[in-house]
Amino acid sequence: MDLPVARCAVDVPLAHLDRFFDYEVGEALDEAAVPGARVRVRFAGKLRDGFVVERLASSDSGVKLAKLEKVISSEPVLGPEQVALVRAVADHCAGTFSDVLRLAVPPRHAATEKAEQKPWPEPDLPESVEGPLPGYPLGTDLLDRLAQGQSPRTFWQVAPSAAQDPWQGLAQATVATLRSGRGVLLLVPDVKDLEALRERVATVVGGAAIAVLHADLGPSARYRNFLAMSRGQAQVVIGTRAAVFAPVHELGLVALWDDGDDLWSEPRAPYFHARDVAAIRATQQKCALLLAARGRSCEVQQWVERRWLLPVELPGAQARQQAPAVRVAADSDRALERDPMAAQVRLPNLVFETIRRGLVSGPVLIQVPRQGYLVALSCQTCRTSVRCPSCQGPVQGQRREGTQQLSCRWCGHLVVGWRCQTCGDHRLRAPVVGSTRTGEELGRAFPGTTVVDSSGDHVRQQVGSTPALVIATPGAEPVAEGGYSAAVLLDTLMQLSRPDLRVSEEALRRWCNVLGLVRPGLDGGTVAVVGPSDDRTVQALVRVDPPGFAARELADRFEARFPPAVKFVTLEGTAAAVEEMVQQATLPEVVDVLGPVPVGTVGEAEVSRLTLRTPLPLGRELVAAVKAASAVRSAKKAPGAVRVRVDPVELQ
Repeated sequence: MDLPVARCAVDVPLAHLDRFFDYEVGEALDEAAVPGARVRVRFAGKLRDGFVVERLASSDSGVKLAKLEKVISSEPVLGPEQVALVRAVADHCAGTFSDVLRLAVPPRHAATEKAEQKPWPEPDLPESVEGPLPGYPLGTDLLDRLAQGQSPRTFWQVAPSAAQDPWQGLAQATVATLRSGRGVLLLVPDVKDLEALRERVATVVGGAAIAVLHADLGPSARYRNFLAMSRGQAQVVIGTRAAVFAPVHELGLVALWDDGDDLWSEPRAPYFHARDVAAIRATQQKCALLLAARGRSCEVQQWVERRWLLPVELPGAQARQQAPAVRVAADSDRALERDPMAAQVRLPNLVFETIRRGLVSGPVLIQVPRQGYLVALSCQTCRTSVRCPSCQGPVQGQRREGTQQLSCRWCGHLVVGWRCQTCGDHRLRAPVVGSTRTGEELGRAFPGTTVVDSSGDHVRQQVGSTPALVIATPGAEPVAEGGYSAAVLLDTLMQLSRPDLRVSEEALRRWCNVLGLVRPGLDGGTVAVVGPSDDRTVQALVRVDPPGFAARELADRFEARFPPAVKFVTLEGTAAAVEEMVQQATLPEVVDVLGPVPVGTVGEAEVSRLTLRTPLPLGRELVAAVKAASAVRSAKKAPGAVRVRVDPVELQ
């Protein structure tokens, strides 16, 4: 044998064993143990699964090699490009190769692998594709560069209007890239967006040519599509978060929609963000990167200001012309003269005027931050929160069998005959009203109008063009045929008052997505906002100015030294474990140690969080130091787990 050594990635999640291991390949396994094959090896006395990363003529380990026990499958499902990407993501997030690999390669489905793979249809490229991108400055240049085989890195600032179809723009970029003979990877945050994008791309390249990859697929279908990618058959791939690792051959474009959506953040170790993985992949594989959104995250703004991303956006005046007209309740003295209570009530006159005018020509969307009926209750007189007499949990109001009932959100106990323990009053007020109660109130105000509730476990995908009231929570807004004639944003102060660093950025992103479902102002589309008219996030929405808002938000982050202006690493665990980890780490010369602070309990142990902050040029050094300290604790079998997050999305 010319290459008797197999270098393997063994499924061992321990940090001090985060490397490849060499094994001797016997004669019987020589042909089957190809790079990318699934194997079984003996490690620390136990049989473990792994992958062959490469074959070598000799090993530099200096010890006698154990033999490869078995080749589970000779199907090469882990290519060298995926190995490099997984390694880079693991190092970027202070994680291990095996943790990332579990997310990058789906479990094997033997029957599907052994079955005869049907020929995968090639994309049917049309002569031209209509869409919005040529209407943007540099939009035509982007499509031309993709068709010529170049690899630009761009951010498409989609004007928030129903007239601007982002799926059609991504279809244009797909066709342009395919013309250069390269593959395309399109990423969306959820299955709802995936089906919408798939339908649009299918109209231009053919539905059979598209491979999809998401967690809701069955094991067989998911693995079948994955094999079509790894075998170089599928040139167009559409998927959700984990599909960012999809093995698309001759990859020419990675496009990711709405990078600010929290679904892009992996909830399992090592907690990567798909936007960062896409950027790493574009750099490693020299492919084009296209991020697109109606809002703009601070991370994207930072890349734009560094000129790492080229913005494709409309001038401010043109963007406002494309968007629906935005009005804020109680935004002027004249508005207060017409409705003196507009700043105090939840449903001012502007809401009813907007709905009444909108119902003349089509459906009206009402966005409510919370689902349910009366989500929170308090005493009408003293404002004391209503608590459960059994477990002291929060009490909510629900409509059941035509009557209003009070029940505990923790234990489900029915509360009957409630009286305030502070003042003795029995009257209630609802500071937080959910989508169900909102639909009930507006249904009474507009009798004879169809009310559609899209929230919780009954999310609607689409509604027609006939007049109706559509009550939806953020992210659950159905698409209306021809666009909504009007929209109302309720309880915006609630969305702006959450204790989170990204609360303003997230609120504007959600509101811009609502604007993107409403007809342009020139076609009568209007949006009414109930909230603080002087808040800068609300004002950015009125101006339709996500770029300006992101620039100011990023400047504030630099001043306050928060991500992405600096590198943040958080450590969570018991106080003793966190302290030991910091002592083991060789930290950079310039680093701020914030905390530890208590964040909760696990069983009887109190969990603390400690934050390490350093300037961006020292960020890689900090992450490497934390990862090395984690490896030392793992090798010593130190008690207490420590969860490491690099640049966490949520900072509360």
